[in-house]
Amino acid sequence: MTVAFDERERKIDGAVGVHRLPESFRALSSLSVIDYVDRFTIATDVVASPERWARAMFGDVPSPAERFIWRGLLGIRLSRGRSPQTVAGWRIAERGEDWIRLEAASWFLTGNLVVRAADGRVSLGTFLRYDRWLGRLLWPPLSAVHRRLVPGVLRDAEAKVRTVR
Repeated sequence: MTVAFDERERKIDGAVGVHRLPESFRALSSLSVIDYVDRFTIATDVVASPERWARAMFGDVPSPAERFIWRGLLGIRLSRGRSPQTVAGWRIAERGEDWIRLEAASWFLTGNLVVRAADGRVSLGTFLRYDRWLGRLLWPPLSAVHRRLVPGVLRDAEAKVRTVR
């Protein structure tokens, strides 16, 4: 499935499904099995590190809404408090020159959030592995909400990074 959003005159390109993403992006995940993946990309003239983009998207600690979704609905174990090793409670697992990978898990799924900033584009990828049947049951309906929220997350992050130079 490919999605394009033109809200507020800022095009966001989206792709859902393993075969819709280039191998170079899929390779940034640490998951050996990927049950769900999407990637949303915004074109921008704002230059910042991938970590700065990730913190603009999610903050240093999760917001109440993020806590509700990640901890409450998905049971994801997040680190508490601010730390240079985490973004919004997700552990910074690995990074490259133009990307950063955040990792977290619950008892029924494991996730990676990958932020890539290169060539005038910023992408957010969500990779999930269903570790138990509950992940396969819960995520599909929640993914529809997720796909509606991510374009706003990218636009808001661009505004934050642009404002705080």
